[in-house]
Amino acid sequence: MSKQLQQQYRASHLSGGNAAYVEELYETWLDSPDAVPSQWQSLFSSLNETGEDSRHLAMLEHFRQIGANGVQAPGGGAEDFKQAGVLRLINAFRVRGHQRARLDPLKLSERPQVPDLEIDFYGLGEADLTTSFHTGTLAGPDHLPLGDIVDICRRTYCGSIGTEYMHITDTRQRRWLQQRLEGARGDFTPSQEERLRLFDKLSAAEGMEKYLHSKYVGQKRFSLEGGESLIPLLDTLIRHTGSQGVQEMVIGMAHRGRLNVLVNILGKSPRELFAEFEGAMAKDDPNRSGDVKYHMGFSSDVRTPGGVMHLALAFNPSHLEIVNPVVAGSARARQTRLGDESREQVMPVLVHGDAAIAGQGVVMELLNMSQARGFAVGGTFHIVINNQIGFTTSNPIDARSTLYCTEVAKMVQAPIFHVNGDDPEAVLFVTRLAADFRREFKKDVVIDLICYRRLGHNEADEPAATQPRMYQIIRKLDPVRKQYADRLIEEGLVDPDEIGQAGERYRDKLDSGEPVVELVAEEDALVTVDWEPYLDSDWRDPAETGLTAPDIQSLGETITTVPEDFKLHRQVERIIDSRRKMIAGEMPLDWGCAETLAYASLIRDGHGLRLVGQDSGRGTFFHRHAVLHNQVDGRPFIPLSELTDNERKVTIIDSLLSEEAVLGFEYGYATADPGSLVIWEAQFGDFVNGAQVVIDQFITSGETKWGRLCGLVMFLPHGYEGQGPEHSSARLERFMQLASGNNIQVCVPSLPSQMFHMLRRQMLRPFRRPLIVMTPKSLLRHKASTSGLDEIEHGAFRVVIDDPNKPSPETVKRVVFCAGKVYFDLAEARDSQNKDDVALVRVEQLYPFPREELQAIIEHYSQADEIVWCQEEPLNQGAWFQIRHHIQACIRPDQNLKYVGRNASASPAVGYYQIHQEQQKRLVSDALTHGKGME
Repeated sequence: MSKQLQQQYRASHLSGGNAAYVEELYETWLDSPDAVPSQWQSLFSSLNETGEDSRHLAMLEHFRQIGANGVQAPGGGAEDFKQAGVLRLINAFRVRGHQRARLDPLKLSERPQVPDLEIDFYGLGEADLTTSFHTGTLAGPDHLPLGDIVDICRRTYCGSIGTEYMHITDTRQRRWLQQRLEGARGDFTPSQEERLRLFDKLSAAEGMEKYLHSKYVGQKRFSLEGGESLIPLLDTLIRHTGSQGVQEMVIGMAHRGRLNVLVNILGKSPRELFAEFEGAMAKDDPNRSGDVKYHMGFSSDVRTPGGVMHLALAFNPSHLEIVNPVVAGSARARQTRLGDESREQVMPVLVHGDAAIAGQGVVMELLNMSQARGFAVGGTFHIVINNQIGFTTSNPIDARSTLYCTEVAKMVQAPIFHVNGDDPEAVLFVTRLAADFRREFKKDVVIDLICYRRLGHNEADEPAATQPRMYQIIRKLDPVRKQYADRLIEEGLVDPDEIGQAGERYRDKLDSGEPVVELVAEEDALVTVDWEPYLDSDWRDPAETGLTAPDIQSLGETITTVPEDFKLHRQVERIIDSRRKMIAGEMPLDWGCAETLAYASLIRDGHGLRLVGQDSGRGTFFHRHAVLHNQVDGRPFIPLSELTDNERKVTIIDSLLSEEAVLGFEYGYATADPGSLVIWEAQFGDFVNGAQVVIDQFITSGETKWGRLCGLVMFLPHGYEGQGPEHSSARLERFMQLASGNNIQVCVPSLPSQMFHMLRRQMLRPFRRPLIVMTPKSLLRHKASTSGLDEIEHGAFRVVIDDPNKPSPETVKRVVFCAGKVYFDLAEARDSQNKDDVALVRVEQLYPFPREELQAIIEHYSQADEIVWCQEEPLNQGAWFQIRHHIQACIRPDQNLKYVGRNASASPAVGYYQIHQEQQKRLVSDALTHGKGME
């Protein structure tokens, strides 16, 4: 750059750090070079001549450096100064216009003074209002009087919609939004037909709440009153996206407005809803606890201008935002099933509360996943029902540290549309705009529906006790339906008598109990997930899990073959070479080989595989290597993908560092795809702590509460090896406490063949329940923990493994039951001491507990007078307290049941290796000799 231009920088009043304005000038120059001052023309021309995109990047980098160095930008004469001021003014409206928008229906929020939205801030005055200026990239004519420019900007950015999008760095996305926002110029009036439909939906929204309020006085329903515009918003979203090819919509929302959505959007029968209010639902299954009505999900098929759309409202607990990743995971599974690579046929929709979206960390986690390879869903459509009060009584100043509750969405550069809920036509406009943006750019979008809550947090709450001023205004404010009806009457679109008749017609529909939404006949409904084959199944259903020798050889060749030009890491190459020998029968199978063979066999038979975790491709303990990496160029290769023509059938992802959101996503995926083996793996089992709410609210209780089946598998590395309290325990006891009614399976496989058959059993049986696996760490390379090919060919998953030494029943005086790694410590000590009076038995499935198999073994060792349960975990942890009654029921009155393990502790494990070794040695010795007896 010339010295003259550098001098001009220093002489100017404009800061080089004003990047948004400079970029606006640059974009204007690209469209019309003469529209910017001459000094800027010279500057932009001098930056780069290698093409528009590279010039743009060079310009941005150049001004970053200018801002960092405190250098100033070029100026010019009075005329240029004013033209530059106009462009800066336009840019200011785009950046800060939302702060002056009329967003609050209650008019309680004071709109701040924003000096840079006034013309005098830029050295412009009243005399300039009639002067024509170049409009830059403002949608419309190239030149307009300043007064018209200001008018367009105010109507666009300071009306009922306040848009935040200038944080988006992608110029194309910003320009796309500018053209549509500024092209509308604040006029959101839809067609007459659409306005009448809008009024009809507002009538339904209000009518539903009034009906429930009068019929079920004092019962909780989390009313939508004050936010009725949500119903026409969702109706518009469904019809608009349906016309664009969306076939399935998965919706997640918490309590507020849920009953209204169920009836007025998804078409749930009012008769069925009223029965829930009256507690008269059929109790046909004693194992089903059910759930409160505002947690229940529903699905239906409705017609849109583009065809039939399947709607699915996810079941959700009171843990508010935790349903978000579940919805996204379900959407991803549906997209995979449809072969929807463009992610345009399935749309996830999340309805948040203002306090929840700002307060719950899982929101950030899911946003962070939104563009990640293994979790992208083409953008989630977010709607915030913004009560301006939080969840019960909190003031926004106490609920967050940001101006808006939606600030978190800026982390993924999502556009945010704040809209006044009492302007339903503006609500419809931003709904279509946001849906089109999502479709165009495959990104999350956010609509912040600013409304209020006419009643309290629930119908028994008195909100005026804590928000007196707000509720004085609310009680005087006409509902949005009346406001809109008055507007339509004034414009002559409806007759005043029709207003009352519309309400009466809706009440009549509710009285009839029939759906108020026209649903698609069953024969015309879309084919979605069919769970029928998995109903009424039992965990003991048989499954032929063995493989023939030719199958083992064929699959083994595939999983050990890499492209000719593919250079493996030397350690990985040794592992693959070893697997070739294992398949040939020259070496016993290790865990990595057996596990990969199981995956390969299922994929070959048409099942999908989705394996996700923080280090799953390679394996935390360097054992799996399902994903190989070329050491020359880094490209990955997945041998398992060679077994299917459909690459979407195999997904192996090293996930982001999240437990809660990722596990929720995988649960949602598994609920929508019973034909795939879906696995979530913790890096260490202890880390599952971070996802406990998903386990409690969905995985272990979803079937009991909602009748939702799920075959999700959880791999949780577990074992006491002196690695301290955070790398020992997967908290086995928590899963055992949550186990009831065959809701989950808890297994602790001790051999590679057991892992192989367990995984195949999970898919080959019709029994679809979550499988919790305490997976090994040191056992992955333990010389005694291997399997032969015959165990793969002829074996099956054994829920209990009797002592392989086959001791004589007449000599055995003590039977020690255990699970997992401790068996090998016991076996080594027992064999070294030649104690032939002790039998060691492994319980490989702790739930559902295999009482019959255990009973048979105890009866087999008929001379034993001592039965021992040995575990590595402390007394108050592990499986002991949850299985003791099962073992007690199997023993004879003359037999003693004893516990051996670590003493009770508030910590899962000690942090000192030497102490660990002493504890381990002591518990092994106690198990083989005297034990502690019942605790």
